[in-house]
Amino acid sequence: MSGRLGCERQVGTHRRVLIVCPQFPPINAADCQRVRMLLPHLREFGWEAHVLAVDPRDVEGFRDPDLERTIPSDVPVTRVRGIPAWLTRKIGFGGLWIRAGRAVRRAGTQLLREHQFDLVYFSTTIFSAMTLGPEWRRTFGIPYAIDLQDPWVSDYYARTGVRPPGGRWRYAFAQWKARQSEPRVVREAAHIVTVSPAYIDALRGRYPDIPAEKFTVLPFAASEADFEVVARERIEHGVFDPTDGLRHWVYLGRGGADMALALRGLFAALAELRRTNPAVSKLRLHFVGTSYAAKGRAQETIHPLAVEMGVGDLVSEQTDRLAFLSRVALLRAADAIMIVGSDDPGYSASKVYPCIMARRPLLAVLHADSPAAAIVGKCRAGEVVGFASGEATQSLADRLQPCLSKLLATPPDAVPETDWAAFAPYTAREMTRTQCVVFDAAVAARSLSQ
Repeated sequence: MSGRLGCERQVGTHRRVLIVCPQFPPINAADCQRVRMLLPHLREFGWEAHVLAVDPRDVEGFRDPDLERTIPSDVPVTRVRGIPAWLTRKIGFGGLWIRAGRAVRRAGTQLLREHQFDLVYFSTTIFSAMTLGPEWRRTFGIPYAIDLQDPWVSDYYARTGVRPPGGRWRYAFAQWKARQSEPRVVREAAHIVTVSPAYIDALRGRYPDIPAEKFTVLPFAASEADFEVVARERIEHGVFDPTDGLRHWVYLGRGGADMALALRGLFAALAELRRTNPAVSKLRLHFVGTSYAAKGRAQETIHPLAVEMGVGDLVSEQTDRLAFLSRVALLRAADAIMIVGSDDPGYSASKVYPCIMARRPLLAVLHADSPAAAIVGKCRAGEVVGFASGEATQSLADRLQPCLSKLLATPPDAVPETDWAAFAPYTAREMTRTQCVVFDAAVAARSLSQ
């Protein structure tokens, strides 16, 4: 092993972590939120960060200047250029890592040569980036930790028959590559963070030689500061008119075929309820930011189901994403918030936490084994209706009807009696505290192995 070896942290000094997060603000991507929320709190717990990202000009995604306002100005960010997507799409591909991976590798290698780092942390769903971990560990003697926000190797689409994103052949090739890369990356990592215990179970099933203490479940967090900025600056959302006399329920987040079971149950219950409850005619359900696709390339996945179930007139779908602080403003303005989950029990929706912090009446339709369902229930933040994989639409609709009736009868100014003490561990500050414990453990494990 060549390169620099670390030293014990001295009193009054901070350890340094190189965070590899290719999609970083101003790009509003789901996989950058973990990093965005921990950066303001790292120093408090003994760490300083340097972020390595791809230049937003070369990332296909929603650009959101609001997010940059939440990044501390003293955090250094190195951005690299990639091959423009418009050029590579002419020959049939546009993946970010194919276009920018070599530049990330080159920049990261240079940073590790020129600066003292104690740890490299990969927090991204662009899993190919994690293959740099073993390479840099071998070259520089620096441990790395990985954050698996989604499964890298997954049997979900084969098990359910749902068409994978990008098509079956492309997804099959990606999974073949994942099966080649995952074993070494996971085994050599100093620590593995996941958002769901189900992901750990799957990994330990594949790699029983990895000890349990190398895994940590760390759900996504919520930032109180985001809500404070929205209130202070009176930011508006522009989705609906709050004075039109209607009841506006809001869902914020992606759609997709894996949510069809929950959505059909919700819409079927609504269709039946409108036959007996006149208040349903005043109800409007807004599904906002349902696609990660670039503007003009997205397809609706939610409104067609509403039409199928006979409530298309009550449901609107906006595939384009809102600016981040406008999304927070939308949650604060909603008469009620809906959380609709995947039929994958391991799925842990990052949107759960800001939905709770919005302090609005909440209805969660989630897989019964989802970590998100457990958190909403534990915090008493709203009604939770759990469903089982493969459950019949009518069965779910029957259980949802009384919850919809109760929500319709809830006064618009009602505030949930949330157990904030139970919610405290899910705030950005507390999640960062746990994250830094993981970082410290990763560095300590390296020291013990030398």
